[in-house]
Amino acid sequence: MNSKLISHFMTITRHKLLVTRYCFRLGLFRQGILHDLSKYSPTEFLIGVRYFQGHQSPNNAERKEKGYSLAWLHHKGRNKHHYEYWIDTNHGNPSGIYCVEMPLRYVAEMFCDRVAACRIYQGDACTDGSALEYFLRSKDRLLMNEKTKQLLESLLTMLRDQGEARTFAWLKQQLKQERSVR
Repeated sequence: MNSKLISHFMTITRHKLLVTRYCFRLGLFRQGILHDLSKYSPTEFLIGVRYFQGHQSPNNAERKEKGYSLAWLHHKGRNKHHYEYWIDTNHGNPSGIYCVEMPLRYVAEMFCDRVAACRIYQGDACTDGSALEYFLRSKDRLLMNEKTKQLLESLLTMLRDQGEARTFAWLKQQLKQERSVR
């Protein structure tokens, strides 16, 4: 059997299971179970196998070769934990683009996703500050709602400064408060 196929399957499955574990810590059981299931669809999976490298997302390699990533376009349109899902057109806006503020539960899943991606791709080199460092490298270029961007940055900073246990406990409390208001 193709070693890239097995390696890609193992990588996305390890990532998915880690995000699931993180989501469960926050009480986001449904999101944890459903997280990234589209990665197993033929559109995403087969491209992932073709461009698999093991140290970064295959979407980056597809994008480098083609100028875009069909797998990413498919993925971001089906997964609410990606800020790109929340971008809409708005002809009243000078740019024609409107970045919608993400609901807290999806920001929480995005946080889990980013932390897990760093843990999977960086392995032992990953620290509590790795996800923040990655975010800060592209922060100014992101088409993300400003409140969402600020919240994500504060969560990643809290992770770096206070550690995983305190950050997850704080975020779980915020999610619990939001649910009680509804």
